[in-house]
Amino acid sequence: MKWKDWNQNLKIRLYGEGVINILFSMYFPFMAIYFAEYFGKGKAGLLLVLSQFIALLANLFGGYCADRFGRKKMMVFSYIGTSVAYFLFAMANSPWYESPELTFISFSLVGVWNALYWPASHAMVADVVPEKDRSSVFAVFYMVLNISVVIGPILGGVFFFHYRFGLLVIALLISVIFTIMLQLFVQETVPTFINDNVKEQREWYVFLVEQVKNYRIIATDKIFLMFILGGILLSQTFLQMNLLLSVYISDNVPLQTIFSFRGWSFDVYGEKAFSLILAENGLMVTLFTVLATRIFSHFNEWKLFLTSSILYGIAIILFSSTLNFWALFLIMLIFTTAELMVVGVQESYVAKLAPKHMRGQYYAAASLRYTVGRTIAPLAIPMTIWIGVTQTFYVVGILAFFSAGLFYIMGRLEGRKSNLKIKEYI
Repeated sequence: MKWKDWNQNLKIRLYGEGVINILFSMYFPFMAIYFAEYFGKGKAGLLLVLSQFIALLANLFGGYCADRFGRKKMMVFSYIGTSVAYFLFAMANSPWYESPELTFISFSLVGVWNALYWPASHAMVADVVPEKDRSSVFAVFYMVLNISVVIGPILGGVFFFHYRFGLLVIALLISVIFTIMLQLFVQETVPTFINDNVKEQREWYVFLVEQVKNYRIIATDKIFLMFILGGILLSQTFLQMNLLLSVYISDNVPLQTIFSFRGWSFDVYGEKAFSLILAENGLMVTLFTVLATRIFSHFNEWKLFLTSSILYGIAIILFSSTLNFWALFLIMLIFTTAELMVVGVQESYVAKLAPKHMRGQYYAAASLRYTVGRTIAPLAIPMTIWIGVTQTFYVVGILAFFSAGLFYIMGRLEGRKSNLKIKEYI
């Protein structure tokens, strides 16, 4: 799909979300380190679980509201809330007041508002982009996201630890500007019959009952259910990049020279090593997302998901075996290859499965892979105390292999469904 054919909504979102994601990536990868330092690893992990559990509930509600009230309304509403959360975040890290507790609350609120935003955001793409072009459009959004993952952690390694208040004030200002842009320039894309239903159903409890019924319908889609369950297990691996892996590398990688030339050397250790490893992942995804999507979009989806899971599992186990920077660098190549295999396929796969009138809720349900995953994933940090660091990495790797099994089952279900359709056609 050519740039000139892109809907104006998508262009505004691409630019706005790109800037916001850079700012987000300047602090998010370091929050596990921050909380572990102030609260200890055990308490930090449990607090992050609580934060993500609240975001999980918001995510389910957000998908329903995206279908009932409209994509634009939910996106604007979410960023009003995000702006308030960043105001509190900045206040909790200001020169005149510092509060780890308020930092946790405001950080959690940012997660809640993001969980309300994304189902509407993804549904809007499905509303305005033809099915044949969705993979490429989602791939571009993902590429821009990963440009932020390249730039953000490198800048964040300096700004988060030395200029945190200024960073959060800028995040607040950009969020306010983006809210105004969404309100003034983005058009509503929700099907009109959904708005008619809203007028007929005013009471909040009617919405709640309807929501439960719709998610029950989604749960009866066995293929989609396997996709979600497999994704939740797999998320325990790739989400550790900003949790277990960040704490492991920051705490344990010793000072080492990675480049030297005529008396000049470039040394890394701890947090600096983690920033570079994270930037490597983001750079690879940025450079190769579009190409990988073109290549892998011709393959069967469930086979891609299965292969990706196996590579993720191998990589996360290998991470625990070394503290050498270049070895970690090579392992991240395997880890990122697993990501690239499915980066442009998974969102379009959800759109393919979802009925038109339930896209928002299907995307919300699909994002359970991340919201439920993020709820469970922080437990890996206190697990390093309970069972040991190496053992924790192995547990996470085994979960990735289990997810591969679920994707295999999903593929078998797909095959049976296709055979039934062929028989009905004959």
